[in-house]
Parts: sequence; C-alpha cells; structure tokens
Amino acid sequence: MNILSDKKLTNEKMMTFTGHEKIGTLKAAEKLTEFGEKQNIANEMLAANVNELIKRVCALEDKQLQNEDIMRKIAGELGAFKKEMDRIRLAEKLNSGAIERLDRALKLAEGDGK
Repeated sequence: MNILSDKKLTNEKMMTFTGHEKIGTLKAAEKLTEFGEKQNIANEMLAANVNELIKRVCALEDKQLQNEDIMRKIAGELGAFKKEMDRIRLAEKLNSGAIERLDRALKLAEGDGK
C-alpha cells in the first residue's frame, strides 16, 4: 500500500502555470505543451491521492462493519449470560430455601423443637 505522505500534494507540485511573461507566437505552442504536461502530472498526483483516500475509506467502512458484527455477537452473548445468571440466582434461592426447610425438619425430627 502506498503511503499517502509519499504523494503529498504541495503548492509547488500542483503549480502548472509559472509565469505571466509575454509569450511570442513561436513560443506559445511550446509553453502550452509545457503547461499541459505539468497539468497532466498534477492531475495524476491528485487522482492517486483521491484513489488512495477512497481505498482507506472503504477499508475503514469494512472494519466498522466487522466491529458492528462483533458487537452484535457480544451483545447476544451478554444477553444469554444474563439469562443464565438469573437462572443460577433463582436456583440458588430455591435451593437455599429447601436446605433451610430440610434443616428445620431434621431439627424437629431430632426433637430440637425450634
């Protein structure tokens, strides 16, 4: 992957017209060709930067979708975990009540009478 900083667009790189000097008729074609070549180079650099940014945005969007999918899975697992914890708490409460009743019954059977 190309590093965007390698393609950093500076004012100097993007400058395609460098002067306002009077150009004679014989030099006009040469100057126009020079301008066109510089403009093409600037356009290519700009296109490369835009394409690199598009790739990065697409990669970030893909990563965001992956993260959202992971978060949905975690939320589902947390919901299931909460249900299991509620079931365990209820079972513990029911079991401790049953243990207390059995303990009282044993004490009554032994004649403790409490």
